[in-house]
Amino acid sequence: MKEPSFSIGVEEEYLLVDRTTRALASNPPASLFSACESALEGCVSPEFLRCQIEVGTPVCQSAAEVRDELTLFRQTIAREAGKHGLAPIAASTHPFADWTEQPHTDKARYNELAESMQVVAKRLLICGMHVHVGIEDESLKNDLFNQLAYFLPHLLALSTSSPFWRGRKTGLKSYRLSVFNELPRTGLPEVFESHNAYRRTVDVLVKAGVIEDATKIWWDLRPSDRFPTLEMRITDVCPRVEDTVAIAVLFRCLCRMLYRLRRANQKWRTYSRFLIAENRWQAQRHGVGAQLVDFGRNEKVAFRDLIDELIELVLPDAQFFGCEAELMRVREIAQNGTSADRQLALAGEVAEDTPLDRGKLDQVVDHLIEETRTGGIHPAVRQPAASAGGT
Repeated sequence: MKEPSFSIGVEEEYLLVDRTTRALASNPPASLFSACESALEGCVSPEFLRCQIEVGTPVCQSAAEVRDELTLFRQTIAREAGKHGLAPIAASTHPFADWTEQPHTDKARYNELAESMQVVAKRLLICGMHVHVGIEDESLKNDLFNQLAYFLPHLLALSTSSPFWRGRKTGLKSYRLSVFNELPRTGLPEVFESHNAYRRTVDVLVKAGVIEDATKIWWDLRPSDRFPTLEMRITDVCPRVEDTVAIAVLFRCLCRMLYRLRRANQKWRTYSRFLIAENRWQAQRHGVGAQLVDFGRNEKVAFRDLIDELIELVLPDAQFFGCEAELMRVREIAQNGTSADRQLALAGEVAEDTPLDRGKLDQVVDHLIEETRTGGIHPAVRQPAASAGGT
């Protein structure tokens, strides 16, 4: 079997906020997007809501490339936004924004989405992070696609950054997922016996005129319809770029680990989506503080213990890619908490579904601005080069 390229690419969505009011910039100037597009040609675009901006790296071969590209994107957008008194935050929800006050981008695709989905689409005041890994062979891609669902809750737990909604503590570490789940064709993907079975299933909806193509399928994991990749979509966006890189390389290593099993005529057991959905909920609710169900032992295990097993499982692959330091960072995330934990600590003790003090929420926004700007670089991981980029 020819080994896949295992190339890697990352897409992130950011929210634009007013530096003075800390509120979302519901009508950012067109010149801001033009300046970003000029500086980051082909790597930045508007998103569904006008207060959002999306970036996507070129095809990368290493963790260092991913880090350099994302660092460049964040610095460039922060610089251009700063000229207008704005700043980007890499968080999956804004602590106190109201979705009813956010207009969507006037673009044919987004106009159609708003019309067809109605209030479900209008509530999409959320941002995510997607990771693409290059797997060119369709048969292998389908095989890994079926097995990778088991690990999606683990990836979600490491990324959580959306504990607040409309000024209230939700009690969830990733409320973004609850909002996104209202859309059709979301959640865990089905198991398909072959790539052809997947295509036949998609084609039913395409031929019926329900969707144009597979880009309108928004599962937590999907075969990309645009690139020869598997696209992981379950994760929140992370304020610290090093956390993004760590999660991205973990997903990449999981892909190669499963490829190694197939090469040895083995495979990871395919578990019931009902069972995986329970772990998905636990990760969404508790983040790295979750206890996930070990389906083999029929017992709950602390996520912080599971992460050591996960690292050991994919360490040969991290060594193959030369990203051991980045992989080890997932242990630090599990031990020290995610953005959601840091945001909640800043907000202080308050009951779930209770309005928070606006001053506390402003502090959370300031914190997110700073982490997004500085990247939360950890000294154990090499720093990005001064001339980061290459688009």
